[in-house]
Amino acid sequence: MTAEFHPPTDRPAVHRDPGLASALTDAAELPDGETRLAELDRIAARADALGDPHSALDARFALVEAYLRGGGRWRIVEPVRRLLATVDRSPGLLDARPGDAELLRRHLRQAVEAAIGTPRIGLTQADALLDALARRAGEDAAVVAQLRCRLADHRGDEPTARRWYDRWTATDQDPAAGCPGCLPVRRAELLAGWGDDRAALDALRPVLDAVVECTDQPEGALAVGLLPWLRTGATARAATAHLRAYRRHRRERRALPYLAAQLRFCALAGHPERGLDILAEQLPRLDHPYDDLSALEFAAAGALVCALAVESGRDGRRVHRPGHADRPTADLDVATLGTDLLAVATRLAGSFDARNGTGHHAGRIAAWLAERPTGDPVPLPAWESVDEPDDEPPPPSAEEPAPLSLAQLTAVLDARGDVYAVDAGGVVVGRWDDAVIQFSQLGRQGEVLHARVVAARRLPAGRLAEAYEFCNAWNHDRLLPKAYVHELPGGELVLAGDVTTDLAYGVAPTQLGILVDAAVSTGVAYARAVAALP
Repeated sequence: MTAEFHPPTDRPAVHRDPGLASALTDAAELPDGETRLAELDRIAARADALGDPHSALDARFALVEAYLRGGGRWRIVEPVRRLLATVDRSPGLLDARPGDAELLRRHLRQAVEAAIGTPRIGLTQADALLDALARRAGEDAAVVAQLRCRLADHRGDEPTARRWYDRWTATDQDPAAGCPGCLPVRRAELLAGWGDDRAALDALRPVLDAVVECTDQPEGALAVGLLPWLRTGATARAATAHLRAYRRHRRERRALPYLAAQLRFCALAGHPERGLDILAEQLPRLDHPYDDLSALEFAAAGALVCALAVESGRDGRRVHRPGHADRPTADLDVATLGTDLLAVATRLAGSFDARNGTGHHAGRIAAWLAERPTGDPVPLPAWESVDEPDDEPPPPSAEEPAPLSLAQLTAVLDARGDVYAVDAGGVVVGRWDDAVIQFSQLGRQGEVLHARVVAARRLPAGRLAEAYEFCNAWNHDRLLPKAYVHELPGGELVLAGDVTTDLAYGVAPTQLGILVDAAVSTGVAYARAVAALP
């Protein structure tokens, strides 16, 4: 995904509770998981009680980012709401934290999107968060029009959604609106859902023509274009897009929202057997979905594939479904699997409709299940005849070492859900809490992974001796990162650190993920320690 990158900002020293600062540093070193989430929540509550709004913000920003990385998107709503409450209680709190002011706007957008994706959050909460975003970004901002459009569409109010769509597309984009490369795909999804297939394909053109850059594209656009191409008679284009997009999305944890389109394409293009292959391969994802809306759509599309497979005489095929929670492992016949998937889709649609006060999602399921192929099966090209994007080889397995590459590194960051930018020299730059971290490749063959962290807080020139003392103490007590002081021409002091790893013999994706996790967690701990200096 294209970056929403925020450069480091100067922050004046503020009074913080030293115990909370130390606790935040320790929490940053905990592995992702419920223990770290509980500790960050405890620190935030303690900061509220002690009247330390800066520590409360730091803890909740970290909590939101941890939820986004861990797949619990719907859980960000409460910490974002409390972030708002903290800022409202302390006017001017973000004046010295402009980067965090922008980050809060981005998290407000993500919280509204999370509410769209789950019935566990009331729409009144989503509307309240969107109103708060409108107060900060302006009612006429593109991000506000976009979210009002998507909320209206989610409720099934197409006329209102179209009015907001027109305002959205007529407004200049802003950083809080999201990735510029993904926005055309979101527009195309809406247009295709309204039956405007040619308009949807027009909306995708900037992505497909590589006018915009995004690490999720063009495969996301190809998946969204599958049904519009099929319905407008561009069947060869749809078939090629199906193979190219699925080659990538079959392996990506966050790609579940695109798989429903793949299943529907197989069903309506006359390839229910191919749809069953995809369903069998991807079925375990339904137990750990990206969000409830993507689970609803995957289950409904899977039920359609099963129905068409039964109608075409493939009811004898059995599909393996792994056990989950109290559900035992089973090899299900197609009819039984279709019934189970329809039950999942119906339950989720009912939850959404009860929350929204409409019958929109139940109606969508019914419409999908009523669809049938309108012609002969669409010829599919051979798998090997479809080139990989940019002629890159398929990604290695999780345990297979391969030469370090930019694609490997960005794939790890994408899987974590991080936001970053890639400059012209191939250096990856992102911001995590108080730390700006750069990942680059050094060495003759680019075989050395170099991670450089820069603390957002800077010190005046008169504190040089203190800065050296801090770095020396850090290097004595900690293994990573190696800390040092950089004196700017104007006299300000930048406290930085770096970690270098020689990967001359290659690196497996799982190993690279561990290295990136370590660089980010220790880098954030270092930057927080700098921020906690008197």
